[in-house]
Amino acid sequence: MFFVFDVETIPDFDFLRKVLNSPDNSEDDLLILASEELTRNNSGFLPPMYHRMVSWVGLWVENTGKPVQKVSWNGTDEKEGLKQLFDALLTYKDFGLIHHTGRGFDLPLITYRAMRHDMQMPIRLNHYDIRYRFSNSNIDLMDEFSNYGASSYPKLKHLGHLINVPFKQTGEGNEVLKMYSEGKLDEIEHYCYEDVMATYVVWLRMKYTTGDISEEIFKNLNERAIRKLMEIQAET
Repeated sequence: MFFVFDVETIPDFDFLRKVLNSPDNSEDDLLILASEELTRNNSGFLPPMYHRMVSWVGLWVENTGKPVQKVSWNGTDEKEGLKQLFDALLTYKDFGLIHHTGRGFDLPLITYRAMRHDMQMPIRLNHYDIRYRFSNSNIDLMDEFSNYGASSYPKLKHLGHLINVPFKQTGEGNEVLKMYSEGKLDEIEHYCYEDVMATYVVWLRMKYTTGDISEEIFKNLNERAIRKLMEIQAET
């Protein structure tokens, strides 16, 4: 069983104030200062340690690719969100993970936030099957398509263009903070759900392309997945 998932976050401003020793700066000024002192990239996007979770969505799928159940959360109580995520992950003992950029962001973020709230994660997340860089149980599409960094890392949106499936119709990641400040938590979760379905669609295509599933199975699952993705996009 695999868990296809995505996490949405905003900067942890309380933590940033302590790290940067800037208790009186506005959030806008704090982000500017943080991007100058804490980022290692040109985008100014903060590393996972400096974020907090506001939503997550997961889709349980069988090894054959058949979807089983969607689970999700959004809210301001991050500790409760983590608890619900960990409870969801305990549904199956030897689950695998499927994601896009999860190794570099989502999984470190979950660890940091569990530490912040003095929580214990499911033991499976620290198992060799998950931690091993080249694991078949922890599939990061960024690694799969770049051959683990030997080639350039693809954006999820561009993978959608490649296979003629439109992604990112409900928003972009840099809009999450604005949506959160406007109290649009359900919209954030909806955006997260689209990312999860997009990840699932790309994973299905990859499994078919590499010969892991038959054409008949792929066509059936892909048709249903695209239809569901279009429903999600139509609800915006």
